Amino acid sequence: MIRNNIFTILVTAIIVYLSFANAKTFEGVDIFKIPYLDKIVHFCLYFLLMMVIIVEHRKSLTNTRILISIALIPVILGSIIELLQSDLTTTRSADIFDIISNTSGVICSILLWLIIRPYRFDQIR
Repeated sequence: MIRNNIFTILVTAIIVYLSFANAKTFEGVDIFKIPYLDKIVHFCLYFLLMMVIIVEHRKSLTNTRILISIALIPVILGSIIELLQSDLTTTRSADIFDIISNTSGVICSILLWLIIRPYRFDQIR
């Protein structure tokens, strides 16, 4: 079970670590001065998480209903993490726009998969 999900576990661990790390850790990132950079990072992390889940379980994703059901896992995880940030950290707070960014990343990875699935190379395993 763990061997089949090693990359999903790794990406999830990175997301959890980054979510609960002290906010002062990321102050140096402000040198880029990109508006809403944190929302872009949330989107990218959850896009990556869902793509890893899809790739690791691509053989069992036989229909869209299963794919959407599995997508609830990172959406719920991201929402729970976001809510726990205000209780478990002193430098972080819950933000609904972070939850929206997380969910958008998951949705975009699903849409990308649904677009490329018919063209994937079955001989590559």
